[in-house]
Amino acid sequence: MAKLTYKDAGVDKEKGYEEVELIKKIVKKTHGNEVLADIGGFAGAFAPDLAGIKNPVLISGTDGVGTKIKLAMDMDKHDTVGIDCVAMCVNDIICQGAKPLFFLDYIATGKLNPKKMADLVSGIADGCLEAEAALIGGETAEMPGIYQEDDYDLAGFAVGIADKEKIITGENLKEGDIAIGLTSSGVHSNGFSLVRAAMEQAGISLDDRFDEDQTIGEKLLTPTKIYVKDIEKLKEKVKINAISHITGGGLYENIPRVLADDLSVDFDLSKLNKDPIIEKIQEWGNIDIDEMYHTFNMGIGMVVFVDPADEEKSLEILGENAQIIGKVVKGKKDISINL
Repeated sequence: MAKLTYKDAGVDKEKGYEEVELIKKIVKKTHGNEVLADIGGFAGAFAPDLAGIKNPVLISGTDGVGTKIKLAMDMDKHDTVGIDCVAMCVNDIICQGAKPLFFLDYIATGKLNPKKMADLVSGIADGCLEAEAALIGGETAEMPGIYQEDDYDLAGFAVGIADKEKIITGENLKEGDIAIGLTSSGVHSNGFSLVRAAMEQAGISLDDRFDEDQTIGEKLLTPTKIYVKDIEKLKEKVKINAISHITGGGLYENIPRVLADDLSVDFDLSKLNKDPIIEKIQEWGNIDIDEMYHTFNMGIGMVVFVDPADEEKSLEILGENAQIIGKVVKGKKDISINL
């Protein structure tokens, strides 16, 4: 009878050790003095600076990148979806007024490729730097029999902190408040099953040119925008009454999550400049505009609600990537969109 090893079963521990060595320097660049444990231990340790926070509350979120992962695998380009993973998590927790503290990742794959995994972690580290969060740990699981050899999936977990008295819940939202839209960087990380179906219907290839600088695939891989710095700057000067991260389901599903039962929002998007890739997707799939708005962010990655008196100051702080797109009105926890 043959003597089996773990490697014979499809799991190469030596590749795992190689990966850890490759990512140590990548991870280290996200660390500040708050990180107390080095990569490679059993757990990450983080000592937050609580200066100015009277009643600290930890706020957490977890998410993945969805089927955008398949796009990265098809293009054999793995250094951007890590940014998406961080963005999907931190953009959620800042909606409650949290400042991100740290992030952990989980990668599952059919066969461990240390270089590919290092590219993934490099993207995660880039996202953490943009979010001003430390990457304090993670897990890479080699799972033959569950995943095909070259396949992988990616998920993350973010923890932030807020003062209990300053948590943003939406309870202060009122009739007359204005909605400020922060532009997206493209499709972000939702709706890619529909994107692929539209491309297939139109016979579009990832290698086709989007413009003189990018292929279609490169354009679609544009990472999800991280809004941490924008929201932090705004919080310092303006009272924010509600924030909504526009992910799967678009405005229709995400805006009602911050509304009281007797409030609605009227959106005027007639002057919104949609990213051309979104218009291309609609064209490829002959997709109804209502379906588009129920699936994609349509050019708005985040919506911030403030008092009308703070409109000018808010726009000045947020800059050219922000515009007034709507107003809170009496209603039944729904939205209307004028195109």
